[in-house]
Formats: sequence, structure tokens, C-alpha cells
Amino acid sequence: MDSAVPRPHLHDAALSHRRLGPQHGLRGAGGRGEGGLSVIDEAESRDPHVQLPRWLAARRFERAEAGLQRHLSPRGPSSLLVDLAGNDYLGLGTDPRVSRAAAQAALTWGAGAGASRLVTGSLQLHSELEAGLAQFTGREAALVFSTGYQANLGVISALADRDTLIVSDAHVHASLVDGCRLAHPGRLVVVAHNDLDAVATALRSRWQPRAVVLAESVYSVLGDAAPLTDLAALVEEHGALLVVDEAHAIAVAGPGGRGLVAAAGLVGRPDIVTTLTLSKALASQGGAALGSSAIIEHLVNTARPFIYDTALAPAATAAAHEALRVVCAEPALPARALELAGRLAAGVGLPRPAGAVMSLPMRTPAHALETQSLLAEAGYRVGCFRPPSVPDGLSRIRLTARASLTDGQVDDVICTLAAVVGTG
Repeated sequence: MDSAVPRPHLHDAALSHRRLGPQHGLRGAGGRGEGGLSVIDEAESRDPHVQLPRWLAARRFERAEAGLQRHLSPRGPSSLLVDLAGNDYLGLGTDPRVSRAAAQAALTWGAGAGASRLVTGSLQLHSELEAGLAQFTGREAALVFSTGYQANLGVISALADRDTLIVSDAHVHASLVDGCRLAHPGRLVVVAHNDLDAVATALRSRWQPRAVVLAESVYSVLGDAAPLTDLAALVEEHGALLVVDEAHAIAVAGPGGRGLVAAAGLVGRPDIVTTLTLSKALASQGGAALGSSAIIEHLVNTARPFIYDTALAPAATAAAHEALRVVCAEPALPARALELAGRLAAGVGLPRPAGAVMSLPMRTPAHALETQSLLAEAGYRVGCFRPPSVPDGLSRIRLTARASLTDGQVDDVICTLAAVVGTG
């Protein structure tokens, strides 16, 4: 697939935009005869007080009809449900050491950073975290962003432009997709998931001076891994850059939780840039980019989502750094998460995941919602992923294995899933 935009499943346009008839209280241009719109209709079509409510109602109807309407469900500080939905892979979100570090940072530095990093918002806490992340992953340098989403936007938009070919895996996260939009590359090729031949073909046929290949080390819905060794060989052969999102691998997969780039022996490569989030296994908020010192310097000077954004709050920065210290001191935590992920996957008939996430395909969006509700009644909170949040168009129940789960809880959820979904 060669396109100016990534795959439709990652866009709002994935929802159909069919015109709704009068039975829905919405009048379109159709059905008016050759005369077209009346004077009243024409005036109404230009009136924002009429136009916007109609447009919102039409979009809402389409979502509801497709079973894709979403609702916020605020939770309290504690729950009776066993959490198999969140991304707190190591259970550090409630670790007293991490909470104390966040509280102390807020008391010492204040509630917020107060400005962007290039004004007065760059704190000693940020530099210390960046040094810790670089050392942990084996990279030369790191740059902390306010979110993982912003990190991906910043990296791609700063490293690609109209003289760049971007080759993107079809299953990459929406933040990488939006990074491609922001970059306005000369050409964007979206290849089938983990299709090395398609990546090679795109790189061979390029006429742009530069090329960037995008992948996730662990994919967030299916839970499978990218063929990083092969991708690294391709970018080296063709003089390209490889950007790897390690959001679901950092502090979980690889040696001591150092990620799959480290597991593949690629940490010293100057043509590989990694991004990560601080909001999953590191139990806080924020994101980071890691690479050569030259690339990080380039990001500081050109990445708009970094330059114009308020710096990461002190509490979040300190919490992430303390969580990183815990991971370094307790490598059994990532190992435990992977052990339970393998056990859960085997119990529900799925391949062993590369990280701590996996998902079960559902027949329809409604089936996914019903399954989520039944599992909640049984005491388990699971993720319900529906289009356009899924890479293959199939609604899914996503399961997260956390290091803080007990063997008994994993065995119980396997039995419950067998009863509710028919797995195993």
C-alpha cells in the first residue's frame, strides 16, 4: 500500500460518512429534486448553530449504529476487579517507593514545571531521568517529552520532511501515524504487518534522499514483535533510519527489561532511534526519545512537540525515575510479567506474546462489549478494543499480564475466559 496517509483504520475516516435520511431528523441535499437546496435550507447550511449540531448528531448516529460509541467510566482509587486492562505491567503504580518519590518532588519543585524545556522548564530532575534512561538502554542520550504520544510526534516530524520516504508498518500506534501526518513526507508507504519484502521493495524504489522506517518492538494489540534484526539490516543496506517504538517493551522485555532493541544487540547503532513511554511499566506519565547525541541535539532544536510544550511535571519525572531504579534493582519483576504473560497466553490458546499484552478476537464490536461486561461481572477488568483502535479491523478483548498478579488469579481468569468466550 502506497499512500499519502496511513491505513484508514487509524483515522476517523474509517467510519462511513453516508448521508442520513429524514427519519433521523437530518436533512441532506438528496431527495430535493433538481432544484437543489431551498433558500431556507441554504441559509441553515451556513448557520453554525444548525450545521454543527447536525454534523455532531450524524457522526454520533454512525458510531452508535456501528457499535463504536465510547463512554468514559471513571474509577475510584481502589477496585474489587482484578485489573487485566491497564498498562501498569510491573504493578509499580501503587508501589510506595514510586508514590513517595512523586510526592517529594511535588513538594520540592512544585506542582508543575511552569514552562517549556527551552524557557525555564528544564529541571535537574529531567536531566537525571534522561541520564538514567540512556544508561539503562545503552544509548548515548535521551530526551524526555510530556507524553509518549508527543515523543513519537516529535521524533518523526523532526527526522522526516518532503525529502524523506517513510515506510511504516500497518500496525503502528496512532501517535506514529500522526507523526507521519505532521512530517509531510515526500512519500509514505504503509506496508503489511511485518512484511520485510515490502519494506525492502519500498527502500529499493525510493528517489528521496533520505528514508525512515517505522516499527514497534512489541505491538500493542496483537502483542507480537517486530523483526528488528532484519529491519536493522535493511536500513543499513539502504542508508535509512529505523525508528522503533518500545512503549510496550521497556522495563518488560529484553535483558533486564531493557527492550527488544537491546535484545537484538542493536543499541550501538547510530541509525536506530527508539521512543518509549513512562506511563506503562514505569508507572508514571511522559515519554522519551533515545539515540545518538547528534540526534537528540537535533530534536531539542527542531521537534516542535518538544519545543512548544510545557515540560513534564516534577512528580511524574521523579516517579518514572524511581520506577526505573526499582527495575534496575529488581530484574525479577520484568521476568515475572513475561512468565505470567506466557502462562495466560497458553491458557487461552494464544501464541506466547513478546511482551505482557495479548488479545482475543471477537466476532463484532457488540460481542466485544458484551464479553467485557460479562468478565467484569466475574471480577475482571479487561480492555475492549474496537475500530478504529485495532490494526486489523477486528474488535478484540485485550489482556494484560502484570507482575503483581498471583498464579491463582491467572488460573482463575483462564477458567473464566473459557466459560465466557470458549478459549483454551
